[in-house]
Amino acid sequence: MVERPRDEAGRARNPRPRDRFGRPMPVGSVGVPRIPDDLNLPPQQTLLFAQQLLDDGLAFNAHEVLEAAWKNRPFAERMLWQGLAQYAVGLTHIQRANPKGARTLLTRAVSRLRAYEAVPDTEPSNRNSDMPYGIDRAGLIAHAEALLTALDNGTAIPEDRLKPRLLLR
Repeated sequence: MVERPRDEAGRARNPRPRDRFGRPMPVGSVGVPRIPDDLNLPPQQTLLFAQQLLDDGLAFNAHEVLEAAWKNRPFAERMLWQGLAQYAVGLTHIQRANPKGARTLLTRAVSRLRAYEAVPDTEPSNRNSDMPYGIDRAGLIAHAEALLTALDNGTAIPEDRLKPRLLLR
């Protein structure tokens, strides 16, 4: 058995480059820049970074940024960040032409976004949103549901429909 590279905590790491959809490429290939495993940004920076990646068509990398927040934010916020990370993975599956995976992850994302309840007193207030940090829950849910309908109907989803707005304008 081949020994995999591991980090200081013993977790397996895959140093292979990845393509823009997050698929591993052969060793020595030039892939897209990787998101650091130890990324830990404040929420607003996380959302802006993830948005830029989505706008650039890099949903897999956006997922990695949002997943880092899911792992680093307080327990009370984890369902929110997990939902956002799953949303980005759903977009990744559409990019990879995997409708079954897209349907599964987008459905989970919608469920988590709907179920998340902001914890009063611990999150910055935003008069235009029931969500912390100005996250556009209603817009994201509507967008995901439109994608799910397109997937169910077998309708082609162009790349420009895979760039949802995470934040209210």
